[in-house]
Amino acid sequence: MTLRFGYGTNGFANHRLPDALRVIADLGYEGVALTLDHDHLDPFAPDLPRRTAEVAALLDRLGLAVVIETGARYLLDPWRKHAPTLLDDEPALRLEFLRKAVRVGADLGAEAVSFWSGVAPPGVPDAWDRLVRGTVSIVDAAAAAGMTLGFEPEPGMLVADIAGWRRLYADLGSPPGFGITLDIGHCRCLEPLPVPECVAAVAEYLVNVQIDDMRRGTHEHLEFGEGEIDFPPVLRALSDAGYRGLVAVELPRHSHAAPTVAADSIDFLRTARDQGVPQVALTT
Repeated sequence: MTLRFGYGTNGFANHRLPDALRVIADLGYEGVALTLDHDHLDPFAPDLPRRTAEVAALLDRLGLAVVIETGARYLLDPWRKHAPTLLDDEPALRLEFLRKAVRVGADLGAEAVSFWSGVAPPGVPDAWDRLVRGTVSIVDAAAAAGMTLGFEPEPGMLVADIAGWRRLYADLGSPPGFGITLDIGHCRCLEPLPVPECVAAVAEYLVNVQIDDMRRGTHEHLEFGEGEIDFPPVLRALSDAGYRGLVAVELPRHSHAAPTVAADSIDFLRTARDQGVPQVALTT
């Protein structure tokens, strides 16, 4: 099975969205992880249906698959980076954003919509209950739209790791269409298992993969080869798991050199894939 590589638009923050998509396609990526943001299909700007249709048409012309990411900075609050989250006293704007993301995802034919918990505010004893209540609302919206959700464990957030995702999944009642977004770098950063074993552990729930290099104990997204991850076994694990979704490069702090970094990244991933996955797996 051939793995499909994508690139995240949060690594093209200085490009207009159509330009970013064209560069990503021209480099040979098969998909894009589209972060809804101020200049990249802003869900709060006027005429969202028309703009979404234009993006859908361009994705179709370029042959790019898409997943929706929702980690935009300062989109909802100009003072606080990711606020409000599902854990805040007033989560309504976050809930509205995530519902919009589900609708945009459905209109684009996205493979998944990805989101995370946020950081628990100090002195909030019911943060977990708030997370469950908010997530139930989004699960219901996604089910109505026929949209798959990928919940991402994020270091430093209330749901930081795979164990936290499992707890949330169980507390939600194991809803269909609620999977996991796995960031490969995060696995190296904090998971107790080796990275390929992390992939195998969540294979049946895996709906979205972000990929980047990272070092143990440091949450910093690095270009491939700058961290500690051995990538051929990781890509082999994804192939062995039968994963069919996008494997999208997640380098949100590299927009200053986006075309060069994206070109280097796909060359690296293709080489790592070919080293890790036997030819018979690539051609079946």
